[in-house]
Amino acid sequence: MGLAVWCADEAGPYQAIPQPGVSWQPVGQPARYPHEYLRGGTAKLLTLFHPATGQVRVKGVTHSPNTVLHPWFEQELTTIITALPPPNPASDPVAQRAAWTRWQADLSIRFTLLETLPPHHLSVLS
Repeated sequence: MGLAVWCADEAGPYQAIPQPGVSWQPVGQPARYPHEYLRGGTAKLLTLFHPATGQVRVKGVTHSPNTVLHPWFEQELTTIITALPPPNPASDPVAQRAAWTRWQADLSIRFTLLETLPPHHLSVLS
C-alpha cells in the first residue's frame, strides 16, 4: 500500500518543580528557594515515532488540550508529509476503495467514505 506509519504519544503531566541535585547555593550553605518561588505547573512530552526507521521527534510543552491537534504535532506532520514521495494515484477506484476499507477494518468507529477517495498516504497511530 506504500503507507507511511508514525506513532504519536503524549506523556505526562509532569510536575514542573525543582528536583534534587546540584544547586546554586554557596558551599556549606543550605539549599534555599527565593521568597517569590512559585510552582511551575505541569509539562507534557509529545513524541512522534517512525517504526520503519527508528526516527523519533520530541517536544516538551506546558499545555496540550486533548480536544485539538497540538500545533507541534500539526507542524511536524506537515513536515513529514511534505518529505514523503508523492502518493501513487490509484488507476482503479475499486482498488482504492478496497484499500481504504481495509484500513478502516480495525477502527472501533468507522466514518463514511467519500465518493472519490484520495490516495492513502500517512497513518498516525496514537
